[in-house]
Amino acid sequence: MAVTVAAAYLVASQSKHRRSVGFWLFLAGNALWIAWAWYANATALIVLQVALAAMNVRGAWKNEPQDAPLPPARSDAGP
Repeated sequence: MAVTVAAAYLVASQSKHRRSVGFWLFLAGNALWIAWAWYANATALIVLQVALAAMNVRGAWKNEPQDAPLPPARSDAGP
C-alpha cells in the first residue's frame, strides 16, 4: 500500500520525470497487489489490478513527450 501512496504523490507532480516514476511505481504496486491477491485467492482483486495496470500503462505512455510543434513565439516588442 505504501508503494501505491508514493506513486499517487509522484503522479500529481508537475515534473514529467516524477510523474513517470509515479506511473512505474503504480505498476510495481499493481504487481504487488496481484501477488498478494494470488496468495489470498482473491480473483476480483486480480482482475481489478490488471485493469488498473492497463490504465497506468496508458498514463505512462501519454506522459511521454509528443512530437507536437511548438506554439509560435509571442512577441511583446512594438513595431
